[in-house]
Amino acid sequence: MDSQSSVPAILISSLEKKYDNGLQALHPTDLSIQKGEIFALLGPNGAGKSTLINMVCGIVNPSGGEVKVQGYDIIKEYRQARSLIGLVPQELTTHSFETVNQIVEFSRSLFNCPKDHKYTEELLRSLTLWEKRDEKIIALSGGMKRRLLIAQALSHKPKVLFLDEPTAGVDVELRKNLWDIVLRLRDQGVTIVLTTHYIEEAEAMADRVGIINKGKIALVEDKNRLLEKFGHKKLILTLAKPLNRIPSSLQKYELEIEGEGTSLTHVYSSVEEDMNLNELLCDLSDEGIMYSDLQTKKSSLEEVFVQLVQS
Repeated sequence: MDSQSSVPAILISSLEKKYDNGLQALHPTDLSIQKGEIFALLGPNGAGKSTLINMVCGIVNPSGGEVKVQGYDIIKEYRQARSLIGLVPQELTTHSFETVNQIVEFSRSLFNCPKDHKYTEELLRSLTLWEKRDEKIIALSGGMKRRLLIAQALSHKPKVLFLDEPTAGVDVELRKNLWDIVLRLRDQGVTIVLTTHYIEEAEAMADRVGIINKGKIALVEDKNRLLEKFGHKKLILTLAKPLNRIPSSLQKYELEIEGEGTSLTHVYSSVEEDMNLNELLCDLSDEGIMYSDLQTKKSSLEEVFVQLVQS
């Protein structure tokens, strides 16, 4: 077996950032991200997401700790590590007078990649930029500039792609287009690390989720396990007849009457045994409480995120 195959895409050990004014932007952090996974880093504004990403990408110098990208140290082996990384930054900074095609070719040259007109065309077409290839950057709309940032990040075929709020302020078409590209890249073995305010995107796309708050990683968990561990389900019963009060025999279930007595709800842990619900339904029947409809709703990743950040 190739020894490189077992090396994580990103290995972070005791990484921290403390500024001269005393601000601890990132507390000592350990994190391992595997090859070919989509990892979502979630947190409120100012939590340390961009600081962490910028240190891994070599834009911000760490105060301590170590980062390796596919085994290459980002400081001691900067060129090798950086050549493996593509970054789509949060801020739009493309205001130059070069054309779209020129800026993508220039981005390739920064990594000593020879010109590849076929790949550049494929890349620009996938981002709906081919028709704009001869237009100057300064004349592009905000959405087109965002697409160009993505093209620049992918110009040298990176093995690890960082997406820092990539769909902030862009249209629905670009958002869908971007996630189609992300899934294709993941299928090709590219590791994706993303931050996003659209938590439903992380829920739909990510394999694992890390939650960061106040410069500390609160947890890292498989997305589905996270929803099982911290999520809740809500049982909603539409009653055949309105109910004025909950019988004392049912108080242990913490039921709530809603909709002027027309529905009954029960919130329970996602890991609670189904037999408890069967017991509840039997007890309802014993009390003569009939229902015409039954449905359950699961917590979303956003609800779990809010719960963890506020705790």
